[in-house]
Amino acid sequence: MLAEIKGLNEECGVFGVWGHPDSAQLTYYGLHSLQHRGQEGTGIVVSDGDKLRVVKGEGLVSEIFTADVMEKLKGTSAIGHVRYATAGGGGYENVQPLLFHSQTGSLALAHNGNLVNANYLKHQLETQGSIFQTSSDTEVLAHLIRRSGFSDIKDQVKNALSMLKGAYAYLILTENELMVALDPNGLRPLSLACLGDAYVVASETCAFDVIGAEYIRDIRPGELVVINKDGISSEQFAFNSTKSICTMEYVYFSRPDSNIQGINVHTARKNMGKRLAAEAPIEADVVTGVPDSSISAAIGYAEASGIPYEMGLIKNKYVGRTFIQPTQSLREQGVKMKLSAVRGVVEGKRVVMVDDSIVRGTTSRRIVNLLKEAGATEVHVVISSPPIKNPCFYGIDTSSKEELIASDKSVEEIRELIGADSLTFLSKEGMVGAIVNTEGTEGFCLGCFTGNYPTEIYPDTLQYYYQK
Repeated sequence: MLAEIKGLNEECGVFGVWGHPDSAQLTYYGLHSLQHRGQEGTGIVVSDGDKLRVVKGEGLVSEIFTADVMEKLKGTSAIGHVRYATAGGGGYENVQPLLFHSQTGSLALAHNGNLVNANYLKHQLETQGSIFQTSSDTEVLAHLIRRSGFSDIKDQVKNALSMLKGAYAYLILTENELMVALDPNGLRPLSLACLGDAYVVASETCAFDVIGAEYIRDIRPGELVVINKDGISSEQFAFNSTKSICTMEYVYFSRPDSNIQGINVHTARKNMGKRLAAEAPIEADVVTGVPDSSISAAIGYAEASGIPYEMGLIKNKYVGRTFIQPTQSLREQGVKMKLSAVRGVVEGKRVVMVDDSIVRGTTSRRIVNLLKEAGATEVHVVISSPPIKNPCFYGIDTSSKEELIASDKSVEEIRELIGADSLTFLSKEGMVGAIVNTEGTEGFCLGCFTGNYPTEIYPDTLQYYYQK
C-alpha cells in the first residue's frame, strides 16, 4: 500500500466555487495548489445552472485539464478533487468528483477523508437494492441521500450525514446550490473564503492565496453550509463530538503556507523543531532537513540549538510520480533518484538529520546511508512527531499495523535498523504544544501514535488494517 520512497500519503484535496463566471478556471488553479494532497487522479464538475458536466482522469491536474478541455467547462459554480487512492483503490471509476443523475436532478460529490462504517452501510444498502458503480466509500453518501425519504435536498443531506462515521470533508454540488459538510470531529481541514461576490471552499488556505480569495473562516465540525442564489446559510447537523483535527496535517501533509484553524503550518513545524532541540540536545556540526516537509522543523531545530542549518539534502523535483522500478537493484536506487546528499556540506561533519516521521524505516535507512556515503562522520536522526505505532482509519495511507516499524520495535531497535548514531522522536506533548502552545493534547487526533481513536472503528475495518 505504501509508496516505495515516501512512507505517508494523504487521500485527497477538495476545492469548490459558487457564483463566479470563471468557476472552472478558478478550480483548476485551486486544485493545482492542492496537488501535493493527491497525484493519482483529478476531476472537475461544473454547473451552468441547468446541468452538471464532469471532466476527470488519472493523472496530474496539468495533464488532465488542457487548454482545450478547459474551454469546454463553462459555468458559474464548480467543485474539484485531487486524489490519492486509499479506500476503494485506484481506477478511473473512483476518480472524483462522482456525478450522479436522477429524475429529480443531478448530484456531484467530492470527498476528503475515509468512512469507517462504509462497508457496513454498503451491505445495508445492497440488501435494499442499491447497486454501486465504484469501490469508493464516497458513493455511499449519494445512495443515502437519494434513499432518505425527504423531499428537500438539505434535509436529505442532513439525514444521510447523520449515518456516517469517520472522517469526511464533503463538497456536494447540484444545479442550484453548493453544500459543504465537515464530520463532527473535524478530522480533516476545510475552509471558506470569498472572491468578490463569489464563495470559495478548499481543503487548505494556500488554494485561496493563488486565486486572490479572502479567507473568512474554517468550517466547523458537524456543520453544513449551503450556498445558493439566496446567499449562504449554515446549521449544525451534529453536536457534542470531541474536536479532533489530524495532527499529521501540521506535521506533514499540508503546505507550509497554509493556515489550519488559524495556525500557520510552517510556524507549527518550526516550533516542533525547536521543541526537538530542547528534548534532544545533540553535539553536532550541521543540521539538515529531509525535503520538503521537514525543512521548517530543521530550521527551528537549528535556531534553537545554535547549530548551523545547511542544505545537506537536495530533492530532484523532476522525478515522475510513477518512476518505474523493475528490479530490486533499481528499486534500491530509488531514493537516489529523488534525493542527493551534498558532499561539500556533510563531509567530515556530525549531522543532525530532521525528518517528519518514520513509517517502515526503509526510507530513513537509505537517507542515513546517503549522508554517510557522502562523508558524514555521524548522523543523528530526530523526528518531529512521535513513533507511528497504529494505522490511520481516516484517509491516511499508513498501511497495516505489521508494516509500521514502531508497532513492535523500540526506539533503539529502530535506530539500529536505520543505521543512525542516535534517534529521537518528539513527544506527543511536544508536538501538540508546538502547534497550539499548550501542555495538553486535547483537540487533536493522535490515533496513529496512541491507538486511541476519536470514533468507533468497525470490526471489518480493524480486520483489514491489523492483518497478520
